Amino acid sequence: MIESGFAFIAALLFIAAVIVQLDKKFRTFFEYVPGIVVLYFLVMTLSTLGFWKQTDEINFYYTQLKNNILPAMIFLMLLHCDLKKILKLGPRMLLGFFSASFTIATGFIVVYFLFKGHFEPHTWKTFAALCGSWMGGTGNMAAIQLALGVADSQMGYTLIMDSVNYAVWVMLLLMAVPYARHFNNWTKADTSQIDAIGASLMSEKTDQPLPTTFHDLILLLGTSFMVAAVAQYVAPMLPISSFVSTYSWVVLIATAAGIIAALTPLGRTSGISMLASLMLYLIVALIGSRANFAELSQAPFYIFCGFLILVIHAVLLALIARIFKLDLFTCGVASLANIGGVASAPILAAAYSEVLVPVGVLMSMVGYVIGTGGGLLVGKILSMI
Repeated sequence: MIESGFAFIAALLFIAAVIVQLDKKFRTFFEYVPGIVVLYFLVMTLSTLGFWKQTDEINFYYTQLKNNILPAMIFLMLLHCDLKKILKLGPRMLLGFFSASFTIATGFIVVYFLFKGHFEPHTWKTFAALCGSWMGGTGNMAAIQLALGVADSQMGYTLIMDSVNYAVWVMLLLMAVPYARHFNNWTKADTSQIDAIGASLMSEKTDQPLPTTFHDLILLLGTSFMVAAVAQYVAPMLPISSFVSTYSWVVLIATAAGIIAALTPLGRTSGISMLASLMLYLIVALIGSRANFAELSQAPFYIFCGFLILVIHAVLLALIARIFKLDLFTCGVASLANIGGVASAPILAAAYSEVLVPVGVLMSMVGYVIGTGGGLLVGKILSMI
């Protein structure tokens, strides 16, 4: 049994390293089961079996790492969100994205309203975290979790929904690709503008990315940690309420800093994704280290709720597509850019045409920008139901 704080962190990092190596070797399996999900459930299994003990030292390491690394990770993730490029998507593509975000939020609100009596008291917070993930990514979910003070042991159902419901949704959207022509005829959509946008974005990708150097990594690491430190210094000076805590301000300050810095040369530094992914894996491992399988007895009910949220999302998005004459590519990629993020939206875009892959990437970047705020807003609404 591990009782040392350093040994605890070392074990989590080693487990993450092994899973990343397996991800590289067994790509077929990990295309369907993301490495982060495998990491969470493996760490959760070890936690259930009692491989580490929650000593004062381990609790100190856990709290310090999780609370300090998260704002640094958020800042790094947003460095790729170049607002000038995102605006090139055009009004119809952005309409599709925000329509998907709105219908996902509506799905959470409706399902919570219908089954409120069957949920645990803290479920509105975990739903807010999952909504943030389904509008942006896992980093947004972790940010909302900390902003709302959700215990890691309460995140089990949320992560199961994020895995099972997401996996099925990706499969369904890919299966729908051959039927795009029928959907577009129903909505009377014109795809010529999308083809032009995709071609324009692809023409910009002529330069090969520069290799990541030590100078890049130390610059990114130092800057992200300084942003996290400044955010934690400024946040206590800002007003708080029953919904917006001091840590909520830390998250929001780091988000704003990332969006602004993305417009500077720092946003073009090599190694951003590499360093942000490292921090994300560590944070997910930390969350899993406090979870327990014994607390997941109602998993089937929550998975059902997840599918109901997706059904509401799909029906409303289809109606919006009919009204505004949106095509299936726009709706599908917008949906997956929200729910799956940059890991899966480009895959769906490529299923339509390789030239449209940059559209999937840029739409996913929008999700990172709005995910935290959108999830917190949904959480506020759920807390009032």
